[in-house]
Amino acid sequence: MSLLRNTFTFGAMTLVSRILGFARDVVLARWFGATAATDAFFVAFKIPNFLRRLFAEGSFSLAFVPVLAEYREKGDQAAMKSLIDATAGSLMAVLLVITGIGVLAAPMFISIFAPGFHDSPEQHALAADMLRVTFPYLLFIALTALSGGILNTLGRFALPALTPALLNVSLITAAVAFSAWFEVPVMALAWGVLVAGVLQLAVQLPSLARHGVLPVPKPNFGHPGVRRIMKLMVPTLFGSSVAQISLLLDVLIASLLIEASISWLYYGDRLMEFPLGMFGVALSVVILPTLSSLHTRNHRAEFRSTLEWAMLLGLVIGVPSAVGLAVVAEPLVVTLFQYGAFTGHDVQMAALALSAYCIGLPAFIGVKILAPAYFSRQDTKTPVKIAVIALGVNMLLNVVFVMLITWHLAGGDFGDGLFATLAAYPGAHAGLALASSASAWLNFGLLWRNLRAPGLSPHLPLRHLAQVALASLAMAGAVLAIQPDTATWLEAGVVWRIGWLSAVVGVGAAAYGLILLLTGVRPHHLARPLVRGGEDSQR
Repeated sequence: MSLLRNTFTFGAMTLVSRILGFARDVVLARWFGATAATDAFFVAFKIPNFLRRLFAEGSFSLAFVPVLAEYREKGDQAAMKSLIDATAGSLMAVLLVITGIGVLAAPMFISIFAPGFHDSPEQHALAADMLRVTFPYLLFIALTALSGGILNTLGRFALPALTPALLNVSLITAAVAFSAWFEVPVMALAWGVLVAGVLQLAVQLPSLARHGVLPVPKPNFGHPGVRRIMKLMVPTLFGSSVAQISLLLDVLIASLLIEASISWLYYGDRLMEFPLGMFGVALSVVILPTLSSLHTRNHRAEFRSTLEWAMLLGLVIGVPSAVGLAVVAEPLVVTLFQYGAFTGHDVQMAALALSAYCIGLPAFIGVKILAPAYFSRQDTKTPVKIAVIALGVNMLLNVVFVMLITWHLAGGDFGDGLFATLAAYPGAHAGLALASSASAWLNFGLLWRNLRAPGLSPHLPLRHLAQVALASLAMAGAVLAIQPDTATWLEAGVVWRIGWLSAVVGVGAAAYGLILLLTGVRPHHLARPLVRGGEDSQR
């Protein structure tokens, strides 16, 4: 029950952050629309954000939490504090170097990650200027992740989950209150990102102090715990961040497509990230310390049952989320974003990206759940191999899908030249979202298969799959039966949009829940892990 409670605590706090995130995106869409300037900001934000997820939420956290949990299980508070101080100092030393390089080499980073900007020197220069401001965000947010990992290991999930909301508050404030102060208004957003990093770190420090684990940075790369974390981080730098690398590849290719493609992908991805962040990330964060502790204590049966419980909860939430988002894609984008500079055409293109991302949403959630089964056992080699395969497939499919869609849109003719044709037709960006979805399913499937060898692959009965599929189809049918057409949504006012969207979501949720109940699913089935068998030897 504590797992479920912690998951919903984390999810509830994430919900607050996501709601503020939607408010942020509404503000950005209304103030700035989807333009070359917003494309420049999203690239300048994605680069440090990618490194944040790579070092903070990805590689570092997945290596740090299992080692910290092991120290905590031994009950030596002084040794645990020594590890925290040495890790904080070592992490800060590395990130100061990386941040310095990022600020000095900002134009080079833009050239690498958005080569299409070369055709627009002003856009390239703007993106580089904003990157110089946003790059130090990496330093502050990585230290925030360190603080959050410590609190999560201590069983404190609410504050770390709520902390990301400060980024949304900062960006909203920057857009509304300070954008008029800048010659290029979108530059205010870059400063909003930097301020958010400082605030997110500062808000966690009092809680760490109350628990007696406030880090006192003391660089010590020779500390045994730090050496273990570094050893685990080397492969997880690749293995835990396939999705983030794929997103940056999307940006690179999208920069070659028609203007605003990056923005359309951003808004589609933001909506897909709502259930992924609320439930996929929540499950991943909550089960990692638990699985690490179970592995340390050699409780094999409980380890597998915890994984199966998380997979069942992910299935019950992930599949209807994907179906629901796909069915209401255009009404959702209209209701949230279609104001001010955001046009009806932008609605269609963002909804197209969202629908393509929805295909992979259950797999994205599944990867979040299965990855801790490896990292908690300090097995980083297997996920790296899987990550390399999935990344290679994603790169190939990016090119294949974009080319096929562009070929179709151009009527089977690249007569104006490949790059000119890519930049002429809206819609090819959906191929990037499709490639990410396909890659996620491959990643998920390989992670599942490779858990068979140690006998830890989670088992989900076919009846659960059938129950969720039937309930999701019923939900889709109910929503389509009462949902007005897109033209009606576009013509309606904001109050009508919100009211109808609430009604549509409510009817869909009621239909889904009713069919689950009628097919035999009960709340207690999701309440706690069910331990099967008595085997307690961890291989």
